Amino acid sequence: MIDGIHKRFGANQVLKGVGLKLDRGELLAVLGANGCGKSTLLRCAIRLLDPDAGSSRLGGRDLALLKGKELRLARREAAVVFQQIALVKRRSALDNVCCGALGRIPLRRSLTPAAFPHEVVQRATIALQRVGMLDRAWQPAQTLSGGQAQRVAIARAYCQQASVILADEPVSALDPRAAEEVMTLLGDLAHNDGLGVLTVLHQPDLALRHADRIVGMRVGEVVFDKPSPEVTPQEVDALYQHLRET
Repeated sequence: MIDGIHKRFGANQVLKGVGLKLDRGELLAVLGANGCGKSTLLRCAIRLLDPDAGSSRLGGRDLALLKGKELRLARREAAVVFQQIALVKRRSALDNVCCGALGRIPLRRSLTPAAFPHEVVQRATIALQRVGMLDRAWQPAQTLSGGQAQRVAIARAYCQQASVILADEPVSALDPRAAEEVMTLLGDLAHNDGLGVLTVLHQPDLALRHADRIVGMRVGEVVFDKPSPEVTPQEVDALYQHLRET
């Protein structure tokens, strides 16, 4: 998916030649301390940030070679779930999920939910059912719990019909039970729907329980990339060791 990514902000070298591959049907977790470059890596993967060097591929296309409309079309293959759950609070869960199709329909038909084509509403309904939120379809987003709102955000990503879901700390604001439910859902979308799911996490225990593979990052570099059962407590501990030394 990405190869040799470098990114600098001023004098701070955030990413130092990072590369990783994401397979369909796989839940991949990226672990590391704050500031190690995890979220920057995710954004560089789909050129929400332009890397200084390196390449990122989606659907076999090198995003570095694309501009304008071609880049926007290529990005359809990746749906992003952010840490801050960006739902339209006064609109229903169904309305919010329909927004996942905005990139695939003409703008004039997306100005109001009523203008969404029937097939989009149908797809959004299926997405809500897929994440266990169909009974909340007409509930305003502002009345949902944190875990419910994140499920709706995942349904919106699912409605986008992407082949990859990128989740940037999707459970950081959730209680432990809701976090487990969301991680189980992401794993289910990978294993049963054949999506590639890349998630940035701060919780090693969740990564070890739910991810198929874990990438460990420290100070802008990948220090290990291996199947979850092979990751040792010592390797995880080393990712955060420099924080204890300061």
